[in-house]
Amino acid sequence: MFCYLGPMDSIISISGLSKTYASGFAALKGVDLDIRRGEIFALLGPNGAGKTTLISVVCGLVNVSAGTVRVDGHDIVRDYRAARERIGLVPQELTTDAFETVWNTVSFSRGLFGKPPDPAYLEQLLKDLSLWAKKDAKLMMLSGGMKRRVLIAKALSHEPRILFLDEPTAGVDVELRRDMWQLVRRLRDSGVTVILTTHYIEEAEEMADRVGVITRGELILVEDKAALMNKLGGKQLTLQLAAPLAEVPPSLAHHGLKLAKGGAELIYCYDMSKDAGADDTAIADLLHALGAAGIGFSDLHTTQRSLEEIFVSLVSERAPDKGTAAGEGAR
Repeated sequence: MFCYLGPMDSIISISGLSKTYASGFAALKGVDLDIRRGEIFALLGPNGAGKTTLISVVCGLVNVSAGTVRVDGHDIVRDYRAARERIGLVPQELTTDAFETVWNTVSFSRGLFGKPPDPAYLEQLLKDLSLWAKKDAKLMMLSGGMKRRVLIAKALSHEPRILFLDEPTAGVDVELRRDMWQLVRRLRDSGVTVILTTHYIEEAEEMADRVGVITRGELILVEDKAALMNKLGGKQLTLQLAAPLAEVPPSLAHHGLKLAKGGAELIYCYDMSKDAGADDTAIADLLHALGAAGIGFSDLHTTQRSLEEIFVSLVSERAPDKGTAAGEGAR
């Protein structure tokens, strides 16, 4: 029987996970990660970073080179069946039997896990995914977005407690993407743990409880989304000047100000990781210094660095030197 033990209870524990292919390519390098029961965890990374390989290992589709993975307490190698039945996987590729109906596809998927027939559950599942009206339609007649919904229905057909979504909204329109976000939230609220990879960083910013960043096979950061935004987000104060400036006066040089919009705006950046009170004092000092310098402004507003900007900066910091990379490739 499923027992919800709270957000800090780990449902997936990954330790020292590495995967090196026969070619010598190291897809994963010593990954350590705990996924909390009942959370939405977003795994971000550029193409080839190791996202799909990590998911494939946990789901038992790829063998590990080193390390261990436990799913709800079950080792994925020694206790494969128990681990796998707790997982639903929605792959990137739209791989379905084109000549089968939606209902038969989902029913068959449930049977593969040894689950007894439950038409009422499958009916509700298809209704939740807006597929009920298409239950007798052959998959070849469905749009790409509908096929994506069928993949989710297949993954949920055996009532897993963990759902992996590998690029779930790639190639779907904005409206369908929003619908799927709502579905993921409902699943999380029902106790299902959701792990998603995505190229749409707005997805992670909108939905995730925690964010992990992987690049070149290494997990370089795992953080609560709110804490990450607070720690690395940074803020920018923009002042619209009453009269344009040709340059920042020397008396204001220590504030690190920048001119924008042809001298019509003054930009001040500050670090969110610092004490909030210190930031308030620094801004008050800046405004006082502007007044003393005779610089007036007509309006001001603040903006915060987006998750996408944080992600790009983190990955850029870990990018190898081009010369070094070229040398390594030559060996």
